[in-house]
Amino acid sequence: MIRRIVYFLGLNFVLLMTFSLVMSVMPVPPGYYTQMIILYALFGYGGALISLMLSRKMAKWGKKMQLIDPKNPGDTQSEWLMKTVHQYARLSGITVMPEVGVYQAEELNAFATGPTKNRSLVAVSSGLLDNMTKDEVEGVLGHEIAHIKNGDMVTMVLLQGTINTLVMFAARILSDIVSSRLSSDGERGNFWVRMALFQVFAMILGVLGMVVQGTFSRHREFRADEGGARLAGPAKMVKSLQKLQSFYDPKQKKAMAKEPVAALQISGYFRQSSFAQLLSTHPPLDKRIAALKKRML
Repeated sequence: MIRRIVYFLGLNFVLLMTFSLVMSVMPVPPGYYTQMIILYALFGYGGALISLMLSRKMAKWGKKMQLIDPKNPGDTQSEWLMKTVHQYARLSGITVMPEVGVYQAEELNAFATGPTKNRSLVAVSSGLLDNMTKDEVEGVLGHEIAHIKNGDMVTMVLLQGTINTLVMFAARILSDIVSSRLSSDGERGNFWVRMALFQVFAMILGVLGMVVQGTFSRHREFRADEGGARLAGPAKMVKSLQKLQSFYDPKQKKAMAKEPVAALQISGYFRQSSFAQLLSTHPPLDKRIAALKKRML
């Protein structure tokens, strides 16, 4: 996690220095853009980090989740589910066992969330438990534990903070440049014009940021599939993905759940158009199955 934080802070530092050199020739007060990027970083990272810290509570509340008590699981299925999650967590070197919960939904889905490896939650839908065999569920659980082991929750939040910061900062620079060109005196132009331009550029750059985030997220899904295969076994991981593929066949017109935790769900969004796939947090299931078979079988 420390390496990830150092990497993203280093990236932001390099970008800040680059922008500072470029903006040094613009007619703005000294330190103007330095102040702006610090302000936007506070907003960009602050919001992302707060969301991460509250992720478990938000998931429990939003899904009306029923947590499994480790001391009193309640029934055979819950006990098996909890033991399997904890077994994979121990194999992954996680010292504090994740919370395990079940939420009521027809969808076949599961997700992992939480601020750190040792403060995590693995949630499974009732639809997944009802429609998958134990082997298939084990593949799903292995995938989610791999997300926790890889620190994907923290990584995606740091990436989101970086994108938020750069989108706002770049939108401010572009709005100032365009506004100054429209102004007769060459200054930064009318305040309301700059604000309107800022919103337009922020929306455009925000879409580009979503493409970057989606690309990174899809890469991590392949890694989590491989991690799940190592924990549960390649055959079980492939079976779980094949079951998801059959359940979400486009001919059945069943849509994937669109939730705030979608980036860490096992199934993700089902998208058909090429552009929509650029924004998707998950690769198509057929590509995931092919990649897993190529590398693990």
